[in-house]
Amino acid sequence: MRRLLAPRQLLLLPSLAWYLIFFIAPLVLVAVNSFGQISLVTFIMRYGWTLQNYRDIHDPIYFHTLMRSLELSVSTTVACLMLGFPMAYFLSRQPARWQKIGLLLIIVPFWASFVVRTYSLVNLLENGGPIDDLARRLHLVTGHIDFLYSAGSIGVGMIYSYLPLMILPIYVSLERVDPALLAAASDLGAGGRSIFWRVILPLGIPGVVAGAVIVGISATGEYVIPEILGGGKTLMLGNVIGDQFLNVGNYPFGSAIAMSLLGLLIVLVLLGGRFARQSWSEIGT
Repeated sequence: MRRLLAPRQLLLLPSLAWYLIFFIAPLVLVAVNSFGQISLVTFIMRYGWTLQNYRDIHDPIYFHTLMRSLELSVSTTVACLMLGFPMAYFLSRQPARWQKIGLLLIIVPFWASFVVRTYSLVNLLENGGPIDDLARRLHLVTGHIDFLYSAGSIGVGMIYSYLPLMILPIYVSLERVDPALLAAASDLGAGGRSIFWRVILPLGIPGVVAGAVIVGISATGEYVIPEILGGGKTLMLGNVIGDQFLNVGNYPFGSAIAMSLLGLLIVLVLLGGRFARQSWSEIGT
């Protein structure tokens, strides 16, 4: 038996080597750099294993950026959930043919470049664009909307980009719900609202948690959308990390911010997994 398994285990070596070289090794390097120091004059790195880089994160400038990133991330996740859950449930109740068409329409935007899709929002949200013209024709504003290059435009960009990532896992959970359960709940006297809160939502919790984790993690470390739709005026943590590496050259501080963000995201993932397990245990009982 062991002789038969050995060739199969060898097939894992390319994937394992790729994982170690291009994921684990860079992550370890960033972790080591986060405890070092660098001279911004000579750019010579010294590894003194200091915690000063982590203490500097508490500077009001960087701490405010962290709070803004979390606020936008949570807002984006909640908005995607509010928009994605009804859409996912609607798709899950359709015939198989229409489900495929609906999923195709949701996935189609991913066929275009992420940068191109983000730049397309600039044309929609800028002053003189279609949305600005519509707002003025409806007399919603007297001048221009002045929405582009703000935290709101960044939020719209992230919702537009990450909404499919919320819809798909929720759809997978709801699609497995047996229609007989809904019929049985209705026969037992449950109304539409009661069926949703006591049957549909609990069974969709795994998809909700998976979607929230995917969207929340992606939105928290977002770099491209704030750079394009924020115009450099509204920074998120990803932009600060990029500036430390590319412009300032302070690799230790940038690494410390990156590792702090990674630690925060790991905590959120663990909490999400625990919440999902508790929800499933309550359903089982």
